[in-house]
Amino acid sequence: MPEVRLVGPNGEQVGIVALNDALRLAQEADLDLVEVAPTARPPVCKLMDYGKFKYESALKARESRKNQAQTVIKEIKLRPKIDPHDYGTKKGHVERFLKQGDKVKVTIMFRGREQSRPELGFRLLQRLAGDVEELGFVEAQPKQDGRNMIMVIGPHRKKSESKAERSSREAEEEAEAIAARPVARQRRPAAAPASQARAAGDGGTEQAGA
Repeated sequence: MPEVRLVGPNGEQVGIVALNDALRLAQEADLDLVEVAPTARPPVCKLMDYGKFKYESALKARESRKNQAQTVIKEIKLRPKIDPHDYGTKKGHVERFLKQGDKVKVTIMFRGREQSRPELGFRLLQRLAGDVEELGFVEAQPKQDGRNMIMVIGPHRKKSESKAERSSREAEEEAEAIAARPVARQRRPAAAPASQARAAGDGGTEQAGA
């Protein structure tokens, strides 16, 4: 007789039981017997309302994705010898983008003899990073890219955004980790007839009584 490691509806460990006993317990509790770890030895099954589980998992993942802030990369271009007024304007744009939760790619454009003075661009980027440090941090350090020098500033993550990202990840991991398949679905009012039970461990099938 095939055996399974049974987990109760509240996560309690019932222990290793015969498959028929697990099916009987599912019937008595009016729950589904769901295989959550088919590769374990013996396979792990849990007593649960499978329809409710699928609905709540999908709802959690959908809500988390909706609440998760999507990061957009904006670009600001500067000249090494930018005048104070233009610098203030460009800095204001960077601050606005960071407040919106967007990343900012800052590009210093060198022309002519300016290409022999890369330190001018480097100092300008350092100055800008310092001026907006309350809103963002240097995610990618300044580097030369042909005639340009590039730096990326990312917004500081807010607690609410981090929580949303964590919730989304947890929901996705839960859906992937628990490859839940109903071993037996019990007969309920206005529900379809009980499905056949997959015999854990030997590939056979047994009929789950209603």
